[in-house]
Parts: sequence; structure tokens; C-alpha cells
Amino acid sequence: MKKIIFVFTAFLTLISCNKQNVKFEAFSAEAVAFDIGDGTAEVNATVRVKGFTQTEKDDIYKVSVGYEVDLLKPDSTIRKSVFKFVQKDEKNEPIADVALEAQFSLDSTYKAGTYTLIFNIDDKNSENKIEAKVNFDLQW
Repeated sequence: MKKIIFVFTAFLTLISCNKQNVKFEAFSAEAVAFDIGDGTAEVNATVRVKGFTQTEKDDIYKVSVGYEVDLLKPDSTIRKSVFKFVQKDEKNEPIADVALEAQFSLDSTYKAGTYTLIFNIDDKNSENKIEAKVNFDLQW
């Protein structure tokens, strides 16, 4: 009976210590627009991603996440690719999450209102794709 309890306890310990797969997802999206004068506003946005595929060689972990940001205007029209980038990170330990950042300007032809940024995110190592949305208010 003691052997069965020991084996069962060891089995549960192994299962609980086993690394769980994390779903590729975006979280903590934020965006804000600042009037910087001369009829120009600067938009700063960030979103974090986790669950991407990492490569590892010689204890160096690498991540490659591409993203493109579309702008949904208050009148429901979309401006495609206001920002595009491939974020590559490299560390000596597994990478838990990565911050994706976007920064761009809007001129006075953009009317005041609530805008939506759509992050189209692509894990370059697995071809998994996700989308994240975040709203911000533009005020002149």
C-alpha cells in the first residue's frame, strides 16, 4: 500500500511540475493620443503577447513576432498599416511575454472622436495569428 501511495504521489508531482502550454494571446492593450501642437497628435500604443513559439540554441532563446496596426476611424472606415514591425527578442532564459509598441502621428484631417487600433499579430516561428483591439480618444 505504501508503494502505491508513493507512486501515486510521484505521479501527481510530475504532472504538476510539467510545463503547461500557454495559448498564443495578446493582453494589456493600451493606447493614448497626445496633441503635440501644430495640428498634430501623436498616438502611442502597446500590447503584450505570450504563448509564442521560441527557438533555443546554446541556451539562447529567440522570439520573432510580427505585427501590423490598422486604424478604425469613428466613421467606421479603416486606414490599413499605420504601423508595421517585427519584434525580435533574445535572452539567456525562456521569454514569458513580449511588449509590442506602436507610435505614429495623426494630422488635423482626423476628427475628434473614439478610434480603435487593431493589432494583427503573427508568431513568425509558428505562423499562429491573433488580433487585439484597443480604443483611444482623439481630442483637439
